[in-house]
Amino acid sequence: MLSIKQLEFSFPKSKSVANKNDANFNTLFNVDVNAGEILSVIGPSGSGKTTLLNLIAGFIQPSAGQILIDNNDISGLAIAKRPVTSVFQENNLFPHLDVFTNIAIGIEPSLKLNESQKQQIFAALENVELTNLEKRLPKALSGGQRQRVALARALVRKHSVLLLDEPLAALGPAMREEIIDLLKQLVEAEKMHALLISHQPEDALKASTRTAFINQGKVLKIDNTKRLLKHSDLTEIKNYLGEA
Repeated sequence: MLSIKQLEFSFPKSKSVANKNDANFNTLFNVDVNAGEILSVIGPSGSGKTTLLNLIAGFIQPSAGQILIDNNDISGLAIAKRPVTSVFQENNLFPHLDVFTNIAIGIEPSLKLNESQKQQIFAALENVELTNLEKRLPKALSGGQRQRVALARALVRKHSVLLLDEPLAALGPAMREEIIDLLKQLVEAEKMHALLISHQPEDALKASTRTAFINQGKVLKIDNTKRLLKHSDLTEIKNYLGEA
């Protein structure tokens, strides 16, 4: 299990933080994610969603609290030492490198691959349904295919925590559903702990049995996704959904 316990972060008065969209307040997070689960994370803009992911990844450092993976605290580890990988709204592919090489960087930045590593890449391509596209450049792919490449690169890193920061935002409805289905299959098969940020409640309904609602730097509620979105007794959630 991935357990976030009493994780605190205080924004400096200068607001010179990793994510300028987050408001200038103190945060306190308590979250548990099971192996093989996608926990959706929703809430108003600037509520602290990306800050939570940045703390787990190590891009910013907490002032207190723990990040536990199977009871091992990783909160003091350097970014490169954490068993964490991220996929963002912008897929961050290198435009001058083909699909195979973009994925290979996830295993070995020097690109000096042994045969076993090469086979891992081909297996990842098969998992994300991009077999035979390894020689294409990103510009020759659709938006959904580029996100699949980003997912394949995350898979080959063999990390247990997958952070998804609005990876569906630039996709149309049909492609969003396709990528969500793929994510669910991969996370379950690899027993990963995944957190998915989305501004679309529909994405949470399709992707997650459980969803966390964050408001003003606090996790106000974690509940069954359908119950949280359709029968919430919290005014903050009703305001977020435009139902108050």
